[in-house]
Amino acid sequence: MAAGANGKRRLSRSKTKLILFGIEIVIILIMLTVLYLVMHKSSDGPKMAELDPQVLEIHENVQQLKEEGGTMQGYRNIALFGLDAENDSQLYKSSHSDSIMIASVNMDTGDIRLVSVYRDTYLNLGNDDYWKATQAYFSGGAEQAVKMLNMNLDMDITDFVAVGYKGLRNVVDGLGGIYINVENEEIVHHLNNYQIGISNVLQCDYTPVTEPGYQLLNGMQATAYCRIRYGGGDDYKRTARQREVLMALEEQAKKTDLVTLTKVFNDCIGDIYTSLDSGDILDLLADIGKYSIVEQNAIPQEGMRTVGNIGAKGSCIVPKSLEDNVVWLHEFLFGDENYTVTENVKEYENKIKADTEAYLTE
Repeated sequence: MAAGANGKRRLSRSKTKLILFGIEIVIILIMLTVLYLVMHKSSDGPKMAELDPQVLEIHENVQQLKEEGGTMQGYRNIALFGLDAENDSQLYKSSHSDSIMIASVNMDTGDIRLVSVYRDTYLNLGNDDYWKATQAYFSGGAEQAVKMLNMNLDMDITDFVAVGYKGLRNVVDGLGGIYINVENEEIVHHLNNYQIGISNVLQCDYTPVTEPGYQLLNGMQATAYCRIRYGGGDDYKRTARQREVLMALEEQAKKTDLVTLTKVFNDCIGDIYTSLDSGDILDLLADIGKYSIVEQNAIPQEGMRTVGNIGAKGSCIVPKSLEDNVVWLHEFLFGDENYTVTENVKEYENKIKADTEAYLTE
């Protein structure tokens, strides 16, 4: 295998970290009764966690918006973390959340809106330490990462799904591949080079992508596609590719039979760490056909962010105004055109500005 031989020569000394995140939405969207059946046929299952809402820093003003007549009523918001974990213990802590998303589910209509939070965003990490958002999971696991999202974004998240780096290839291959429109520049800028590193870590072969266009990608190819940084700066375009893969997974999963879905789930269940038990997901997924990803975006928004090397904390994405970004988020997720942020968000914004303004040129 010539490609594999080339891969061995190119493998860097430090182990390649795979940014694999895709299984979250697959589980949330398709596992219906499959989850219940699998969990009761086998002693294996997702690694479970219980998050105490009392320590997740849900602001009282936000809680009021969940009550009758509030703009957040009828939505369920779930944090999705794709980790660079290389073993089971790192699912709990000491791994970075290289992919951070919020899936907001309208329980009445089934519409799902996805928002990525850029991993390098300079935020309050949930413990009044300020650094890149990805550090929250490393420091305090899922609980701290959820706190971070609630505190900085005025959210009410109490549930999460986290996966290690082994899952995406198996999910894509189990579903028979996914369809992606690959641009020539994406092939030139390292799609196949990323496959080399992944193949060495996973000890498997790979098939180079040789032509651009709309095509069926296998698990290795789709995983490599998620890692391409070309276009739009450091993490902006890559994050968009991650959401594109999630939507392609959703589309493919809805065309897949129950037997295949069961096998996919069994193959990947050991890489899942979540607060959702079978009852939670069964309640959420009363009808698979009802749910659909209707919009996707990312925060901080273009025009509301800048980039700077913040001293020893390195290159960070800095929200020009955290308040403006939070107002945008609540309109995007909940249709709230008149949202007023909490005083806490204003406090965090002032601290972010104080920490970063000396390093920024914009």
